[in-house]
Amino acid sequence: MLKTSFVSLIAIAAATPAFAQTDSQAPATDAQDQIVVTASRSGEGVEVKDLPASVTVIDSEALDQRQTRIVSDVLRDVPGLSVSRVGAIGAQTQVRIRGSESNHVLVLIDGIEAADPYYGEYDFGTLIADPNARIEVLRGQQSSLYGSDAIGGVINYITLTGAEAPGFSVRAEGGSFGTVSAATRMAGNSDTFDYAVSGTWYHTKGYPTARGGSRDISSDNVGTSAKVNWKPSDNFKLTGVLRYSYTNAESNDSDADPTSPTFGYTVDTPGTRFSNDAFYGLLSAELTALDGRWTNTLTGQFSDTTRTGLTTFGVSYGDKGQRYKGSFVSSFRFGTDAISHRITGAVDWEREQFRNTTPSSGSPYDAFTGKRTTDNLGLVGQYELTAGAFTGGASIRYDDNNRFADTTTWRVQAGYRLPTDTRIHAAYGTGVKNPGYYELYGYSDGKYIGNPNLKPEKSEGWEAGIDQSFLGGAATIGATWFDSTLKDEIYTAYPAPLYVATPANRATESKQHGVEVFANVRPIRQIRLDAAYTHLTAKEDGVTEVRRPGDIASFNATLFSKDERFSGTLTVRYNGRIDDVAYIDPSYIPVRVSLKPYTLVNLNAQYEVRKGVSVFGRVENLFDAKYEEVFSFATPGVAGYGGVRVAF
Repeated sequence: MLKTSFVSLIAIAAATPAFAQTDSQAPATDAQDQIVVTASRSGEGVEVKDLPASVTVIDSEALDQRQTRIVSDVLRDVPGLSVSRVGAIGAQTQVRIRGSESNHVLVLIDGIEAADPYYGEYDFGTLIADPNARIEVLRGQQSSLYGSDAIGGVINYITLTGAEAPGFSVRAEGGSFGTVSAATRMAGNSDTFDYAVSGTWYHTKGYPTARGGSRDISSDNVGTSAKVNWKPSDNFKLTGVLRYSYTNAESNDSDADPTSPTFGYTVDTPGTRFSNDAFYGLLSAELTALDGRWTNTLTGQFSDTTRTGLTTFGVSYGDKGQRYKGSFVSSFRFGTDAISHRITGAVDWEREQFRNTTPSSGSPYDAFTGKRTTDNLGLVGQYELTAGAFTGGASIRYDDNNRFADTTTWRVQAGYRLPTDTRIHAAYGTGVKNPGYYELYGYSDGKYIGNPNLKPEKSEGWEAGIDQSFLGGAATIGATWFDSTLKDEIYTAYPAPLYVATPANRATESKQHGVEVFANVRPIRQIRLDAAYTHLTAKEDGVTEVRRPGDIASFNATLFSKDERFSGTLTVRYNGRIDDVAYIDPSYIPVRVSLKPYTLVNLNAQYEVRKGVSVFGRVENLFDAKYEEVFSFATPGVAGYGGVRVAF
């Protein structure tokens, strides 16, 4: 049932001025004119329309108009991406790109590698949205730029600088499931210095995640961020980033009693919860020469993640992982306005380490609570060319690793824009993913044992696409075909005679192919339409892989009043039928299950009551769809939220 805090949304809509029928203002910026930094190691921004690669930008306006609070929710609007959350808000949330695994996605937060070094992937359940941020999603094999983890692509979450979005804002809201959240941001700039500091808190009493359960699964999420830039001269800049995130969430377990009729199903499990603490930092120095054509950047970064699981009887598991990384990037741009070249070289040194904080008796590893480390040296070369309507490039990377075999990955790509404003593009690349510490050394007595003999997974694939712009760039539609093959895929085996779960490399190949379609339309400032659709076939040795929906679609329509004091957004997200694995057989042999497709509809609105003061509200899952993203984990029904924001 909707909470009374949402009633204001209906009143606002009723009192709203009529939408403009004509527009005397200039059209808004074309989505293809968005600047991205993720697709090049040079650090220089490139317009989407000039990239011969598949990239999507979710800008700050889209995050705001869709009232994004949980970052993973808005990623459902990106072509090629699928999202699955294991339970309520704060629970483990995985994102897959083009049918690859969730640990095949490199996640950057303000340029910092954010994956948990122990689990080898980033948990999006720990990321709540900052005020004034943007997201870049680069799809396809990108290991030639970023090394391990970038088989499926790269997601770069970027908070805006004080120069990009100066001012002060504070937001407070409440609503269904006992949810209360708040956010604040302060940012400013001068000729040589800019800063941005933000903080976000999200609390919910939650809802039951067990079928027919009564235990509400609550969570508390905190995120803080600080970013500064100092440019004492035209050719020198220092950048610093600090970030902290904290999640403390309840959870439910599966029924472990083989004699129970609910064996293997999620059940109310009082006392179970987990916490996740993560610190991130980055410091970089950039020096330019030759009138800005030669850029040299030295960067140091770290991440520190601590994860602890609790049961009624106390701590049941815990781990602590760190990543330290240093990079030097040198990029030189030369040529003419007609033909421009850019050559970039990079050296990346990285150390990952972890230790378990809760020893388990019977571990097969002598140093179960000891520290393990992995060092990697990466050498990158990249060439980029722009020659009139043609853009192209190539990149290659060599990784020297002290634990795994050394690897070389590469990528080539090209694009051409015809006089009809039609752009064609194609790419071919390779990728690699090293096993994570959990896969190598994880241990749970009688349930799971790691495999230190695992080999890295390797991928290769191609893509080819076409885009068409209309209305002077105010509307763009496009489609991209992709095809990838993964070798030495790491999967969970149950070898005889004990049939205890353990990871192993497959001898067969995993194949993913499909098509992504998108449309971005902004004919006038008062209308913004964004749509995406993905059809995917992901199979391993002919068997459909789990948690990869065959069809995904989203549609967002935002309308503004002529004076832009009111806006309303309709969001429709469709998730097709997916396969999952259930452990409901007392023999502990996994069973394949099918989860039905579902459609979620959200409706948002906000109104500026007076300059700098706005009220807003939203309904999520408007038609109260019943669905599951992961087998046996119930999801929320219709919910309403409302609040106020002050900004100046």
